[in-house]
Amino acid sequence: MSFPDPIRQVFQAQLEGLRTQGLFKEERYIHSPQSSNVMVEFPLGAAPKKVINLCSNNYLGLSSHPDVVAAAHRGLDERLVAGL
Repeated sequence: MSFPDPIRQVFQAQLEGLRTQGLFKEERYIHSPQSSNVMVEFPLGAAPKKVINLCSNNYLGLSSHPDVVAAAHRGLDERLVAGL
C-alpha cells in the first residue's frame, strides 16, 4: 500500500516523536523456534544471540513438542476424513 507524501510525512513525524520519547519498540528478529530460549537478531544486522524468552504464549516450547504436533495431525486427519 502506498501513501501520498503528505500522509507519509505525518506518519514519519509521529514515529520519530515516539522514538524521541523512548516509546517506540524495535522488534527482535527471531531466528529459532520459540521456546524458553530463542536466537534473536537485535539490532538489525547484529549477530544472532541466545536469550531467555518470557514474552511468548509458547515460552514452555509445548507447541513444538512431538506429542502435541502428533495430536494436531491426528485431529486434522480425523476432521478431514469426517468431512469427506
